[in-house]
Amino acid sequence: MTETSVRLTQQGEVATLTITSKKGVLGPGFWREVPPLLATLGPARVLIVRGQEWFSAGLDVKATAPVIAPALGDPQAFGAVVAEMHAAIEGLAALPIPVIAAVHGWCIGAGLELISACDLRLCSEGARFSLPEVKLGITADLGGLQRLPGLLGRGRAAHLALTGEPIDAETAERWGLVTEVLPTPDALFARAEALAAALAQLPPRALEGTKRALNAELPHAQGLQQAVAWNAQHMSAEGLMTALNGRSS
Repeated sequence: MTETSVRLTQQGEVATLTITSKKGVLGPGFWREVPPLLATLGPARVLIVRGQEWFSAGLDVKATAPVIAPALGDPQAFGAVVAEMHAAIEGLAALPIPVIAAVHGWCIGAGLELISACDLRLCSEGARFSLPEVKLGITADLGGLQRLPGLLGRGRAAHLALTGEPIDAETAERWGLVTEVLPTPDALFARAEALAAALAQLPPRALEGTKRALNAELPHAQGLQQAVAWNAQHMSAEGLMTALNGRSS
């Protein structure tokens, strides 16, 4: 049985979570290892998520089938199995720090649902994205169908999910799935690290408050109130003056 190995490294205030399994398959080990790794981020102010060989070929069906098969037909048992996967992806989404996905090679199925939970997504020119679950008789259930409409618009998310057909890096950028396409994987990783370093220099409470406001599924007026309440609690006159003085210098 192939187990996914995940490595967490940290340089200064930037942490990197690397999927190190062959072709980035996401097997039972991945889902077990990620939540405790996220709990060890400590002083990290930005997290980069990347693959090693590819970003991710998606769920390791061969390794996961023995776990899923006994639960089929039993919603409660199946829900318990999938809950472990949800814990990893939702834990990533819930981090108070910015999360950058750096995608090279294929990003398939569960891998695409994983990056939809990140805040920023970059890729290299050779990246390909696919949500092929429908071709396998499956409804994607790891958050992609909930998050992708907000990223791509409902029509493009529906096209991706209902056809199961892949899109290339240029299309992903045009559709809004990624915000930058870099020429090579090396250029991609360098850009992700530079962006992470720049974000790490910004006030962490402002980043956290901005992320909370962006991710909050609230009516407009309540969203405004949330942002105002956050500033009232976390903005300081000293910090504001320091920022203004720095801008004018």
